[in-house]
Order: sequence, then C-alpha cells, then structure tokens
Amino acid sequence: MSAGLHSIRFMPVRAVLERGPKERKVVAYAVDWPGWTRGAKTAELALARLEAYRERYRPVAVAAKLKREFDAAGPLEVVEDMVGMTSTDFWGFSFVASSLEQDPMDEADLDRKIALLRGCWSLFDDVAGSVSAELDKGPRGTGRDRDQIIRHTLRSESEQTAKKLGLRIAERAVLEPKALHEFRDTYVATMRAYNAGEGKRMRSWTLAFLIRHTAFHLMDHAWEMQDKDLS
Repeated sequence: MSAGLHSIRFMPVRAVLERGPKERKVVAYAVDWPGWTRGAKTAELALARLEAYRERYRPVAVAAKLKREFDAAGPLEVVEDMVGMTSTDFWGFSFVASSLEQDPMDEADLDRKIALLRGCWSLFDDVAGSVSAELDKGPRGTGRDRDQIIRHTLRSESEQTAKKLGLRIAERAVLEPKALHEFRDTYVATMRAYNAGEGKRMRSWTLAFLIRHTAFHLMDHAWEMQDKDLS
C-alpha cells in the first residue's frame, strides 16, 4: 500500500447537520464532497439517507479523479451541528454555509471542489441522456418529465445561482450543448476570479456554499430522474 493511500484510508467523512429552526426537517451533507447531500425529518434519518447514497455519489468522485480517496473514506462523522433557516424546514435543503465553508478557499480546495462540481455536471448529463423522456409521475400524476427537469436545473443554475457571482446569462441561453459547455467554463472562471477577490462580494453566501448548492441541485435532480426512469 502506498504511503499516500495509507494516509487517507478510513479517514472519516466530515458531515454537517443543518436543522430547520423548528426541526421539521434536517439536512445532512458531506462538506468535502459537494453534491452528496440528503434531508429527512430527523438527524438520524438524514445521516442514514446520506450514508445510503454513498455508492450513488461514487461516480462523481470517479469523474473527478478522486476514486481512490473516496473508496478509502471511512464512516460519516458529524463535525458541525447547526441551525439553518425557515426554508430548511420547508424545503429540506441546506440554505446556510457552515463554518467550514468560509471565503476564501485555498487553491487546492477550490480545484478539488471544482473537479467534483464538474463530476456532478458529467453525471447529470449522462443521466439526462439515458433516462426515458416520460418519467413516473407518482400517484398524483403531477411530476415533471425529463425535459422539464433538465430545463429547470440548467436554468436555475445559469439564471439564478450564477447571478450571485455577477454572471448574467440570458434567459434559456444554456439549453443548447455548445452554449451550456461555454457557460460552465465561464462559471468556473468566474468562481476562480471571485475567490481571488474580484467582483462584488455575496451578501450571505460563500463560494464554497455556492459550489455545494450547485452540486446539490444537479445531483438531487439526477437521482430524481434515475428513480423515476421508465425505460
């Protein structure tokens, strides 16, 4: 076994709990693995769901060339237990940066998180290109189909989240493959510039949180499409 692999084997996965103020919902996420996030009604259930998605998240780590580190990771270890916002209770999403996600990031951490974000993009695109156009809409028949989920995810990222960094993207401008590729490169370049101190500072978000939020949204909908696939 190499010294490098020995040094990371069984290192715990740092997990953060974000509780809604009324504790109606709790979110658990692996702070070092953007996109690996799950929510539930209790902290215990949220952590159990997070662990259950370890293998489903693994393709992201593989795409980011972090397979050995991910496979060598140990159990979840809660390193922060915090109270989020009212929206945490309502949506079951994380809405607050942890104390481990403050600006600026060092270059190695930024590179690593961008690699994992690109891994999330890759997995989302693969899933979007492989599932059925019609998806299981559930017992009420109100769910979205594949193309609606794709449009929602891409537009939310480009027209809302990226806007927080001052990146202005025209409505529906990323719905063509070439334009989407160009947007993602520009988004990453803007992240790097922001981390270097350029641009107007975000009011309540940090860059690490923005990356994690972007990755979460991609993975949440990628897994939704997989779960509802009818092919």
